[in-house]
Amino acid sequence: MLVIRSAKTDEVNHLARIGLAAWSKGIKPHVPEHVSREIEKENPFLPFLHEMGSRVLVAEIDGEAAGIGACERADDTISDIWIDPAFEGRGAGSALIKALEAEISDRGYAQAQIHVAAVNERALGLYEHLGYRQIWRKTQFDPILETALEKIGLSKNLR
Repeated sequence: MLVIRSAKTDEVNHLARIGLAAWSKGIKPHVPEHVSREIEKENPFLPFLHEMGSRVLVAEIDGEAAGIGACERADDTISDIWIDPAFEGRGAGSALIKALEAEISDRGYAQAQIHVAAVNERALGLYEHLGYRQIWRKTQFDPILETALEKIGLSKNLR
């Protein structure tokens, strides 16, 4: 059974490991090695989860956390979708996106936005499958990842 719920304080460490595992699969191969070592050592998902608290949504499959999602700025942009690689293809990403779209709509926005690294073809395919359309594509230098990545901006009408 798939359930979407708010994150709980006592599961931050586990959720941070999910975020890091998803990041390691999708983004790590495309950043300099010293950056990936530092990210794996520091796990930036920990402070993010502590700061966001219950505003982070958790996809739970059969009672086990399978992924996390958030709109970091509480606006029209889905900033984070991270699915534990062990749970990919089981609907967690789609369910998180739909729940975040409902939050975006409740905030009064008519469209939802999401950005993705072009190399993350699996995520891009999911977003397009869910009705997102590309609105821009450009190479951007990411100061945290210390590398330039081609990013794609997508948008979906919610009404």
